[in-house]
Amino acid sequence: MCGIAGFVHNDSDALADPGVVHAMCEAIVHRGPDDEGVYAKGPVGLGMRRLSIIDLSGGHQPIYNEDKSVWIVFNGEIYNFPELRSQLEGRGHRFYTNTDTEVILHLYEDFGAGCVEDLRGMFAFAIYDERKRRLLLARDRLGIKPLHYAQSDETFFFGSEIKSILTVAPELGELDDHALLEYFTWSYIPDPLTAFKNIHKLPPGHLLEWSDGHVETRRYWDVPAYGTVEPQSEEECIEALERVLAEAVRIRLIADVPLGALLSGGVDSSTIVALMARSSSRPVKTFTIGFSRNDFNEAHYARLVAERFKTEHHELVVEPDIRETLYRLTESLEEPFGDSSMIPTYHVSRLARQHVTVALSGDGGDELFAGYDRYAVNFRRGHLDFLPEWARRQYRKRLHPLLPHSLPGYAYSYNAALPWPERYLDSVSFFPSIERRVPVLSGDFRETVKGGPDPSDRFRAYLNRASEQDPVSRLLYLDTKTYLPGDILTKVDRMSMACSLEARVPLLDHLFVEHATRLPARLKFREDQQKYILKRLAERAGVPKEAINRPKQGFALPLVHWMRNELKEELPAILLDPKTLQRGYFSARGIRILLNEHQRGRRNHSSLLWMLLVFELWHRNFLEARRPVISPAQVSMGLGR
Repeated sequence: MCGIAGFVHNDSDALADPGVVHAMCEAIVHRGPDDEGVYAKGPVGLGMRRLSIIDLSGGHQPIYNEDKSVWIVFNGEIYNFPELRSQLEGRGHRFYTNTDTEVILHLYEDFGAGCVEDLRGMFAFAIYDERKRRLLLARDRLGIKPLHYAQSDETFFFGSEIKSILTVAPELGELDDHALLEYFTWSYIPDPLTAFKNIHKLPPGHLLEWSDGHVETRRYWDVPAYGTVEPQSEEECIEALERVLAEAVRIRLIADVPLGALLSGGVDSSTIVALMARSSSRPVKTFTIGFSRNDFNEAHYARLVAERFKTEHHELVVEPDIRETLYRLTESLEEPFGDSSMIPTYHVSRLARQHVTVALSGDGGDELFAGYDRYAVNFRRGHLDFLPEWARRQYRKRLHPLLPHSLPGYAYSYNAALPWPERYLDSVSFFPSIERRVPVLSGDFRETVKGGPDPSDRFRAYLNRASEQDPVSRLLYLDTKTYLPGDILTKVDRMSMACSLEARVPLLDHLFVEHATRLPARLKFREDQQKYILKRLAERAGVPKEAINRPKQGFALPLVHWMRNELKEELPAILLDPKTLQRGYFSARGIRILLNEHQRGRRNHSSLLWMLLVFELWHRNFLEARRPVISPAQVSMGLGR
């Protein structure tokens, strides 16, 4: 596991400065504390920071081909590299390392950009071909590993994290007000957007080719059509799922360093641990955290699973200094990120890193098998669907605005009157629903983004791309393309890498994803029961019934409690600070209403308040630590830069 970075000048006569490459690598040293490698020749600079996992002594990057005409920097793991290496050696390629990185390079020599088709794993890499004077970037199919890029007038930059680019090209750090609106809508910024106008995410399953200053991106993989395979029986279905997932787990146990698993005690991570125990000759090392508050403490479920599979279990009950943790993380966050579960993810990664360098996780099961409660909620709210759309539209437009905002069910009635796709988008968004009742965004900011793209348009496009599929499959496709890479995988990557821990995700092995996707929706979501067939697989693997049938939480945390206790004084002090309000994003009146309703227990606004808090601390601890920042709303107010 590594962090990669680099650039290529549009002018072929320009010379790359190795010091610039080094500076880009230094910005992501946490991703690879073991080694640094730099290639600077002609107009091109490639760099990497390495966390040594395979071929500990011989895997120094950048890696080159036989005649040193093609160079690569690589972040990730290719799990089928031994088989690919044998095939390449049979075609005459010569290897000087035992790494998966060199396998990608020789595949490129044979197949060009098509080399990605043979790769099974998680990856983000950059290959520079000196003869063709071409740079190829690629990101894995599901977006497990990140990759960013930016094109200026003179230079093309790329990096695992935005920090690398901003370190050497701060002029590219102009904030994108429309991307920030996406954050207020979804609590994260979906690809290809970033918080900065001139910096982009390479979407999952995409390639980028740079040549002579021109950039072209294209998709090389997508989730296959849903529900195209009908198993002969439920038993046959479970056996096939188990076979494919067991192999995905087995090949992820290859490492030259200690390896374990992050165990929440839920269906996904427990099933992974069960299959790890079956494939491992030693007790699996498992890691979980809990909180002293019983209503948020899941450690006992993880303990049941650990006891069942006789793992070497490590459990830590944490009472984190939420202020100190939040300040530390917002110093490193490159974008505002509103998922509060990043806190427990960070702490369980810290715990695991004390014992192992690699940990398997159970992420991805919810998007494959309809595990989120919101799927059931969305369809339960369809009781008004019998009414014609024109009647429901008139209710939303004319009657609903006349209702008192304090009326019980105010938000619910509006949501239930929407067509089901819009109902789902409304239920997973944040500020659009609250703004119908309490305007929190300032008038200046709303004027700034007025006339711009609707944040829901991209999500609607994903729903429509699967338009011939059933509603459950359409929602699964949407979340696989948006929430999974934009929130879940971003959280796991950033928090694990902040601790120099490699996280591997067997459920997102692309062969398993393709297999699960083709199954009928009724095997995933049955009579309000989420993850139906995965739970049957968990039973077959021996996971305790208490863990299978428990309420869903994941690595949850007592956010409501913190907001009303530990952060009670700090929240208004920060959110109503003149410094915060002068940025021009928020209405002071709206924030006061949210704070008052939350502290008095009238409504639970913990997620919204958390988003606001993270956003402001991101400004203070990340942006302002680098340079003075003037928000778009302030520009529109004539304050200048």
